[in-house]
Amino acid sequence: MFPRESRPLLYQTSLTSIPRGKCPITVMTAICQMNSKTLAQAAKLSLQNTLIPLLDSCKSIRELKQIHAQIIKEEALTPHESSIANSKLVSFCAISTNGNLDYAKLIFNRLRCPTIITWNSLIRGLSSSKTPLEAVSVYLNMLQKGFQPNNYTFPFVIKACTESSMIRFGVLVHSHVIKFGLQYDSYIQSSLIHMYSNGKDLNTAQLLFDKCSDRDVVSWNSMIDGCVKCGSMEHAKAIFERMVCRDVISWNTMINGYAMLGNIEEAMNLFNEMPKKNVVSWNSMLAGYVKCGDIEGARRIFLEMPKKDIISWNTMLACFAQSGLSNEALVLFDEMKSVGVKPTEATVVSMLSACAHLGALDQGERLHRYVNSQKISINTVLGTALVDMYARCGNISTASKVFCAIEYKDVLAWNTIISGMAMHGYAEEADRLFREMQEGGVNPDDMTFGAILSAYSHVGMVGEGKRVLACMSRNYGIEPKVEHYGCVIDLLSRAALLEEAVELIETMPMEPNPNAWGALLGGCRIHGNINVGEHVGKHLLSLQPHHSGRHVLLSNIYAAAKRWDDATEVRKLMKTKNVVKVPGVSTIELKGIVHRFVASDQTHSDSIRIYEKLAEISARVKNAGGYLPDTNQVLFDIEEEEKEHALTIHSERLAIAFGILELPQENVIRIVKNLRVCRDCHDVTKLISKVYKREIIVRDRNRFHHFKEGKCSCKDYW
Repeated sequence: MFPRESRPLLYQTSLTSIPRGKCPITVMTAICQMNSKTLAQAAKLSLQNTLIPLLDSCKSIRELKQIHAQIIKEEALTPHESSIANSKLVSFCAISTNGNLDYAKLIFNRLRCPTIITWNSLIRGLSSSKTPLEAVSVYLNMLQKGFQPNNYTFPFVIKACTESSMIRFGVLVHSHVIKFGLQYDSYIQSSLIHMYSNGKDLNTAQLLFDKCSDRDVVSWNSMIDGCVKCGSMEHAKAIFERMVCRDVISWNTMINGYAMLGNIEEAMNLFNEMPKKNVVSWNSMLAGYVKCGDIEGARRIFLEMPKKDIISWNTMLACFAQSGLSNEALVLFDEMKSVGVKPTEATVVSMLSACAHLGALDQGERLHRYVNSQKISINTVLGTALVDMYARCGNISTASKVFCAIEYKDVLAWNTIISGMAMHGYAEEADRLFREMQEGGVNPDDMTFGAILSAYSHVGMVGEGKRVLACMSRNYGIEPKVEHYGCVIDLLSRAALLEEAVELIETMPMEPNPNAWGALLGGCRIHGNINVGEHVGKHLLSLQPHHSGRHVLLSNIYAAAKRWDDATEVRKLMKTKNVVKVPGVSTIELKGIVHRFVASDQTHSDSIRIYEKLAEISARVKNAGGYLPDTNQVLFDIEEEEKEHALTIHSERLAIAFGILELPQENVIRIVKNLRVCRDCHDVTKLISKVYKREIIVRDRNRFHHFKEGKCSCKDYW
């Protein structure tokens, strides 16, 4: 009748009325005479004894739903037992790490008469969620239903006010605490101190702290934390020194406070005094060195750490990526994976930034595949990082696809794709996105205008650039900054409208910065205006006497005009001031490894083959016809033949030769250069793309150049 394994429990519950000592036949007769109602009652009693204990041992939301379904199906519980079960159901779903807040709310909303325990469980769960304001709504609903909050209710309502920065409502909750006579509860007092100090109302927090009937370590730490968040380290230090029972949180809060304010010396003193350090202590010091820009100090702390968690790795990776040490970031990332640390979303974002800086598309694509394989949700932050990586690595089409797939596009996401289009010279597409952004209800910010003005500058859309600059304040309420004026000066200078550029720089409502003057000087260099160029160049040297680029550009202008004595004087001035020219560096990625070249570089392991290929390229390009070396690019008064040789060994040509050697015919050759590509290398690369039937993408300091079939996407305007 029943499976063997269910018999003992059923018989134990259903045969309690049979007298002891009866023979087995008598017992069996009694069982047979039991009617279906008795058996149903026995089964029900069995469920009552098993379902509630099962809720206590529940390990997952799946198990809980199975038990809940059984309760609903069998209607096995009495009203009292049902109340207990519902409390356990809501508590598990709302509080457990394996729970589900949506399911908790679903159960709660169907309860006819929730208990105060059930209300408290839901409020507690919501207070720690991404939407803590919901906890406040539930609390108000509870009051409306006539339930009286207790000492377990208020700490989590106060926490919800703190997390959602609803300090005004927190003050009202504070009045409720007093109304219900719970103002002396130490847990509630600590919660209120934390709320006021977190809201930067240190006076009220201090008043509560002074009146605190039973100051525990949480109260002390809340006060210290509040002072630290307000930047009042002297106040925090005074409280810390009065504190007798300091715990690791007390020490870490103080260390983190000093570190984040840049007072590394004081932070290190506390760190050294700390009786027992944990990984948080080390991470605070690490973050402090990073914030101060002391990369070597951060590296030293990282290497000394006895134990590293994911935060340690992510902090160091972000440090390298944001400091331009992208190669170091990639090496560290490989080390992180080799020791079994699983990357998080923050890790991926930092690494995408490093890949974007290096133009390491293969590495970036590998990270994208990792995100997909791990089913990591591509939210706005991660999606924007992917868009930036693809755009800056030369794959603007994939950048556009990733952008379209981002569900919620904030202003940073729009700025990133518009900036990407600008870098690639797709000004019309950038302009379309700029309009679409506004039609979608996203208001542009000053970064948006910088991106769109840059797009106009790269293709010479003078009218549009002047119009946008003029309407920024009038239509958008954004006052143009010096950077926006600089973009328009660059636009006018590139378009040979040097007089207009000079007029704009002289009538700007603020003092023009060196970048604005630099844009004008660049225009003079492009169009050979020696008179304006000399004046602007000398002014720039007075503003930035140790900036190598300004010296080089002025020297270029003199050299192009064959004023060799003046060019030599500028070079001598550089030596006198110990100004060192930034070397041109070009990189190319091959099978996940970034290869680096400088002019005349012979350090590469494959240098012999590279120079042989370079000689072949030079010969084939000359034989193809239509190429005359632009020896004006060489800044020395030497023989023309020597000048031609100097041009052939520029860093990007070495990288292109390596790419032709190593990459299959169908692969795009992608080069990243830290300086602006010179006119001669630009002309040669066009011819290489035609002669070798290769697509070559070069990212220089200003923009992308897509070379194909003897043409460049910039149309020789850059």
